[in-house]
Amino acid sequence: MTESFEDVRERVRDFIDHEVIPAEPVMDRGDGAATAQLESLKTEAKSRGIWALGHPADIGGGGRTFMETALLNEVIGRSFYGQKAVGTWSMQDSLMLKENASDEQRERWLKPLVAGEIRSSVGLTEPEVAGSDPTLIASTAVLDGDEWVVNAHKWFTTGANIAAFTTVFAVTDPDADRHRRVSAIIVPTDSPGYQVLRAVPTLGTERTIMGDHCEIRLTDVRVPVTNLLGERGNGFVIGQRRLGPGRIFHAMRWLGQMERAFEHLVEYSQRRYVHGSMLSEKGEIQAFIAESAMDIFYHRAAVLEAARAVDSGSLARMEISMIKVRGAKLLHDVIDRAIQAHGALGVTPDTPLEAMYRRARYARIYDGPDEVHRYTLARLIGKDISKAPWYDV
Repeated sequence: MTESFEDVRERVRDFIDHEVIPAEPVMDRGDGAATAQLESLKTEAKSRGIWALGHPADIGGGGRTFMETALLNEVIGRSFYGQKAVGTWSMQDSLMLKENASDEQRERWLKPLVAGEIRSSVGLTEPEVAGSDPTLIASTAVLDGDEWVVNAHKWFTTGANIAAFTTVFAVTDPDADRHRRVSAIIVPTDSPGYQVLRAVPTLGTERTIMGDHCEIRLTDVRVPVTNLLGERGNGFVIGQRRLGPGRIFHAMRWLGQMERAFEHLVEYSQRRYVHGSMLSEKGEIQAFIAESAMDIFYHRAAVLEAARAVDSGSLARMEISMIKVRGAKLLHDVIDRAIQAHGALGVTPDTPLEAMYRRARYARIYDGPDEVHRYTLARLIGKDISKAPWYDV
């Protein structure tokens, strides 16, 4: 890290630890006071010059490299609310719009999105078909004159209940090749026929301030033909290119969660006296500490290697799949050990561990379940072993 970037990273760490984490109890409530608190933090982050640091500079971000973004997300991820407080949560959709949006779409949607003035959402997953296979999408968009008529049933459309628009992936060319059937269309959430059916309660994601995982239905929703995002029939590619960076962003933030859980483990073990000595003097707890330290070290090295690959121009498909699968397991294991060391206290809301644990289980499913990533890895490396990432080192 350069000296100037170290300073930026320290300023982000100070903000997360001394402003965001102390505000968590208020934001956990998910009410009006929580929203006001979050808006106050966003304003403060902007005044400190630490807003949207990883977003490209030409769309209003800080223009940091992927490696620098990884190191920043390690700090931002210490709090569940960190990414919202400093504007990094919108990076996936911002990159998608930067790559595919027209000038008009950039002005209307991208600029306020990067600025944190509006929220976005994406309609990919459907209840009726397997979410891990986007070629099975059943939603449709039919061209009628100068309008798209969209009919769709989606769920896990995160933030749809507070979003200004949803990028809906729907079949526009049913007779085309399976990877060219789907297009991406921007649909304002206030469009007639757009309905949020419910907020889907999920393990560890009950806090509405971050946006619920929504089930939505679009019935004959009409939007201008100009709302097509990118090329017609390119929805599969757009969706996959959006998900790739998202997976590494998750793995980056998991580092912060793992490190915070580890700190709780060590701190508690050093002050808890039981059966004649401190917990930190017990062999089992010492093993917890050692195993967790190794897990964090190895995941951190893997994430930074994946970031290096992205910075070098690679799509890093295998690296990202590896850190997504193994990182989710290590995240769970580190938090689990911290809870075990705390005993009954660990499963109460008196520490952040129980909420961290619930969210960690969900990590093995979102943005592609473990099984799909393992299949992809085996298929890619099985064809040509020289494609394995370590052969490029």
